[in-house]
Amino acid sequence: MSAVQFQRQLGLSRYETAFGILHKLRAGMVRPEHDKIGGKPQEHVEVDETWVGGRTRGEGRGVHHKVLVSCAVEVRHRKPGTNLDNRKDGRYAGRVRLAVVPDRSANALCGFVENAVAPGSLIVTDDWSGYAGLGKRGFDHHAIAECGDPEVAEEFLPIIHLVFANLKTWINGIHHGVSAKHLQAYLNEFTFRFNRCFYPFHTGGAYSGEGGQAFHLKADSDSGRRRTAIR
Repeated sequence: MSAVQFQRQLGLSRYETAFGILHKLRAGMVRPEHDKIGGKPQEHVEVDETWVGGRTRGEGRGVHHKVLVSCAVEVRHRKPGTNLDNRKDGRYAGRVRLAVVPDRSANALCGFVENAVAPGSLIVTDDWSGYAGLGKRGFDHHAIAECGDPEVAEEFLPIIHLVFANLKTWINGIHHGVSAKHLQAYLNEFTFRFNRCFYPFHTGGAYSGEGGQAFHLKADSDSGRRRTAIR
């Protein structure tokens, strides 16, 4: 939900108030000591990174203001006999972790994996050198040489590219772009929603319906203006 829509639903007079409330909600969507994903037998974790943001023109070749986002997603397998057996060879996404990283160095990428994925998990990545040290850090690492071939990516890393597509569509469609300063907060919201996509009651209630009960508006007796308080 965008801040404009949230402002309209709560009847707030200032956009900044709605924006601040949403950011407080997003901060509460991720526990500081959240569980690490992966670590289950017969399942693996796909890890990759992508650039998020718009293209900047007129500042020279290769200059941009994109932000690097790293992602890890569990890959699960459907039980045989369903109508979706042939989709992604029966694979589907489990829990996801997303974080802004400073660069594509080994310290940044492997550090993200260590914080997000359980030790000993089977991890599939591309053959970027930044992931080469995962084996020494206690992971069962399998590097796939994509060589720019989309068919190789679709065969070995299909789920994480689906996550990236959903993330960018969500940012552009709902928020029409976000700033680098606040991107991690939006990643937290997307993670919260994605991990609960099979439980819609728990997903949407954060902002509307039951979630709206988290806030109440009371009139300021002195000025007559509305102010927002958190219960």
